[in-house]
Amino acid sequence: MIRQILLDTETTGLEPTKGHRIIEIAAVELINRRFTGNYWHYYINPDRPIDEGAQKVHGITAEFLKDKLRFADIAQEFLDYIQDSDLIIHNAPFDLSFLNHEYKLLKKDTIKKFQLLENRCTIIDTLAMARQKHRGQKNNLDALCKRYQVDNSKRDWHGALIDAELLGWVYLAMTGGQKSLFDGTSEETNDSWHGKKQTKIKRVVNHLKILRASPEEIALDDAYYD
Repeated sequence: MIRQILLDTETTGLEPTKGHRIIEIAAVELINRRFTGNYWHYYINPDRPIDEGAQKVHGITAEFLKDKLRFADIAQEFLDYIQDSDLIIHNAPFDLSFLNHEYKLLKKDTIKKFQLLENRCTIIDTLAMARQKHRGQKNNLDALCKRYQVDNSKRDWHGALIDAELLGWVYLAMTGGQKSLFDGTSEETNDSWHGKKQTKIKRVVNHLKILRASPEEIALDDAYYD
């Protein structure tokens, strides 16, 4: 059994080193290249303003986040959920830099012994894959959806949950596809995800080898949402 997690975040801005924080995080599960319908999703109160440019991308407001949990409240649960899985991320250095920074801000007694996420899990950077496969072309998620005929018409804003789901379809198409993504219940399962805030699922453990992109492939360049 191969367990893979499609991961995406939304943030208050571009640079965690300048105090920016995660405001949404979503993880969508694949087992043996099939969506299971299980996912992990939270909106997070960052205790700071959201940059205007970021808000124009994801549409999430500080007012909406006022009553949400802090990252410390869900930090251990997230680690338990992703343990021993592939993490499939589009522009992995961006999301990993924010996630690792969030853990570094926590008190030592908040979570069990912390390791960098790239040392806990396999990291597969789909942006690096796309740049290698489609050299000289635009490789942001919208461009890949169009290239692989993945329907993203329901997405009005960038959002961690819907983007993680779309990334799953793109990843499967980019790496060979599959015969049945939802065992014949794709439309019902897919629609049931939207509008939900969070869920917990049983942890499935599987030991996998580490797959890393080269530094050149994963360079951020100017690709914030590329």
